[in-house]
Amino acid sequence: MKPMVMIVEDETALVTMLRYNLEKEGFEVCEANDGEEALVQLAERKPDVVLLDWMLPLVSGIEVCRQIRRSPVSRTVPVIMLTARGEEADKVRGLNSGADDYMTKPFSPSELIARVRAVMRRTKPDASAEALTFADVSMDLAAHRVSRNGRAIHLGPTEYRLLRFFLEHPGRVFTREQLLDSVWGHDVYVEPRTVDVHIRRLRKALNGPDEIDIIRTVRSAGYALDDDQQ
Repeated sequence: MKPMVMIVEDETALVTMLRYNLEKEGFEVCEANDGEEALVQLAERKPDVVLLDWMLPLVSGIEVCRQIRRSPVSRTVPVIMLTARGEEADKVRGLNSGADDYMTKPFSPSELIARVRAVMRRTKPDASAEALTFADVSMDLAAHRVSRNGRAIHLGPTEYRLLRFFLEHPGRVFTREQLLDSVWGHDVYVEPRTVDVHIRRLRKALNGPDEIDIIRTVRSAGYALDDDQQ
């Protein structure tokens, strides 16, 4: 899966430049032109990095950053503030609002790409981790093995990829379409109901007698990895 960068910026020319350079370096890009639109999109998807302009229409970049940090869905997403303000006090204010890094306009695309990769390395150590865990489920990425409470779980390739995706995004609800794009890929045509089949297989493999079903079905929305079924 390509890492996704969300550009929150109202300067069309800058958005075009950023999109071109990010896509050239292998990133997927989505964009919002004002603070309100950014918050709506962030409630629906979780990008790997947010490039956030300070001066935005409707809701300021500072307030967007604060709300990102308050939300349980987006609070771990790295944020790089983009601004024409170069004074130290402004930089401190941006970082205090929750930003991970700060770039003053104008900047070079190559430096921006380097900063994006740097914050991803700092804030997403699981990308190179050898194990993923949630509740009593553990996935050994190096050995390609899954266990629950010490019991070996045998999964098919698709169920393994599906569980890995859930383990990398615990608690977040994904629609069938989002799961298809992330687990099967954008270029593969699969019926959305196929997701339900693989979810059933994954549940059957994961859930032993007296064990909680950690795959939560959210009516009219999708699925989430969640050990609180109440």
